[in-house]
Amino acid sequence: MKNNKAAQLAYRPFGLLGGIAGGLVAGAVFKQVWRRISDQDDAPDALQAEYPWREVLLAAALQGAVYAMVKAAVDRGGAKAFERWTGEWPGN
Repeated sequence: MKNNKAAQLAYRPFGLLGGIAGGLVAGAVFKQVWRRISDQDDAPDALQAEYPWREVLLAAALQGAVYAMVKAAVDRGGAKAFERWTGEWPGN
């Protein structure tokens, strides 16, 4: 795998679009997972007093894990596609 500054610069717009798309996908995935485990449409927010600490922290941890997993998948997939198209690996 090659690595150069030109490939990193050329990849930036793709990475930005992938990040936006990944955020939207992660939000949708989290919402579906939360509905299945809690039978509620929306996850509790930290400032909603009617939810206990445990539920708020569980929702936040799950949301973070889902986001990180989707982001890694999108980033890796985007880098692999970029490498197939250009022959250059965009990362370090």
